[in-house]
Amino acid sequence: MPSKIIRRNSKIHGQGVFATAPIKAGEEIVEYKGKLRSHADVDEEYGGDDTGHTFLFILNEHYVIDANIGGNTARWINHSCAPNCKAYVIGDESDDPRKDRVVIEALRDIRAGEELTYDYDIQVEGPITKEERKLWACHCGAPNCTGTMLKPAKGRKKAAKA
Repeated sequence: MPSKIIRRNSKIHGQGVFATAPIKAGEEIVEYKGKLRSHADVDEEYGGDDTGHTFLFILNEHYVIDANIGGNTARWINHSCAPNCKAYVIGDESDDPRKDRVVIEALRDIRAGEELTYDYDIQVEGPITKEERKLWACHCGAPNCTGTMLKPAKGRKKAAKA
């Protein structure tokens, strides 16, 4: 089956992924691929290099997918506060965390030419600073845009704007 997506320049941020044909709600579009790495390895390599731009996807409590190494088109899907896709972690039936995978699925019907987006759901502990908000700025243009890709960690109250 031919791919229904292509990477090209985006109005949201740098590169993006666009539908080349209609995509139906619930359709699995692409798997997020890259090198499987431990959290410790990723922290050691990227920990002090916070640029607000990442191709890292937390797979589970043991592993991260590093799409900087062996990544595919899925790594170029941009964040949006009003996404048309969702990323799902699919657990391996044998409970081997190394075999879990991430798939991007359409939340609604997507027209040919439309940019694919999902909510990165980047959760942070503690207050979100003005500098972090700027570093992780969202430019999705949605009416409900929060202006940042960051969210307070689940289980704690929303921090006041810095």
